[in-house]
Order: sequence, then C-alpha cells, then structure tokens
Amino acid sequence: MSEKRVLTTILAVVIVAASAAAQNEKNEVGGIIGRTFISDQGIRGATFFNPFVRSGKGTSVELNYARRLFDMPLFAVSGEIPIMFNPDEDLNSGSNVVPVGYKQFFVTPAARLNLFPYTSVSPWVSIGAGFAHFSETSTLVYGGANPGKSTTSAVFQGGIGLDVKIWYRLYIRGEGRDFWSGEPDFPLAATGKTRQHNIFAGGGVFWRF
Repeated sequence: MSEKRVLTTILAVVIVAASAAAQNEKNEVGGIIGRTFISDQGIRGATFFNPFVRSGKGTSVELNYARRLFDMPLFAVSGEIPIMFNPDEDLNSGSNVVPVGYKQFFVTPAARLNLFPYTSVSPWVSIGAGFAHFSETSTLVYGGANPGKSTTSAVFQGGIGLDVKIWYRLYIRGEGRDFWSGEPDFPLAATGKTRQHNIFAGGGVFWRF
C-alpha cells in the first residue's frame, strides 16, 4: 500500500472514530467555582474622601449544561447555558451612599466553539446573551435604610476557556467570562454609567455523556 493510501486510511479512521465519539458524548454538565471582579467606579459630583463605589471579589459559582450541535474532528459547536451566581458582592465607599452589598445572578444561553474537541486538551470561546438580576441588601454600608431597589437587566456574555481530559469522560475546565450587564441601583451614588463588566474567573469539572 502506498504512503498516500496509508495516510488517507488513517485520516478516514480518525474521522469515523471522532464521529462515533460525538454520538456518545453530545451532552455535558458541570460546575465552576471562582471569583467575580468588578472595577471601581467614580461617583459623580462627590466631594468626600474615597469618592468611589468599590466592589469586592465575590466568591461565585457557575453551573453549566451544554449539548453538541455540530461536530468535526477539528472543531465543534455547542449550545450552552451558563448560570452564574455571586451570593455576596461586598461594597464600600467613602460616605454612606452604597448598600452593604448585593447578590448577582446571570443566565446567558450561548454558542460555544471548541477546537480539537475530542483530544485531551481543547480551547474554546463562547458568546451569548440573557438576563442579570441584582438583589441589594436593605441597609447602607454605614447603617440606615438603602433607598435602592433590586434590578433586572439584559446581559451579554463572552468567554474563553480550556478543557482538559483527566479520566474517561471527566474533564477539568479553566475559564474566564465577562458578563456585561446593567448596573445595580445606587440612587445616592450616581456613577454616570448604565452598564458594568462583571469578570468571572474560575475552574471546575464537568462530565460528558
């Protein structure tokens, strides 16, 4: 058999094997834990020391379900639903103008493109949109009632990550996602902005089936 025929046969076997694997691993479910990073924002017209809305780095979790929609040996396209929850985003400022903190909740159905989806290491990118919900504490950071209210807004999501196979159908994942959402309601601390970046970075595991 000529070298060209050998290479053609090997390529055909790889494609068939990848297609067979694709039929058996169309779904995945997993969880990620990490932190959410939000940049500090200046308060318009403030004359006090530390005139900023300063955010902590809240410990956050993400649950994710995905299903493969299109498979090739070099790339695959999946529909995914990342659900990210930050239960305690602390706030601070130089005056009593912001709440103690808030909870964040993001749901963003998305399309994800994986390169080399059936190798041991697979980088990917994701883009999607959905909704964000912010639930504020009832008190201000230095005491007193918070006049702000909980809000819901549209959110756009973009992410990158890396999947690494560790055993059978179990994978570890490292990722970063930017949830670009509306801002929480800060009636005493106007920033002049209507949207903010919520950068989630974390790692976890998922199972393909």
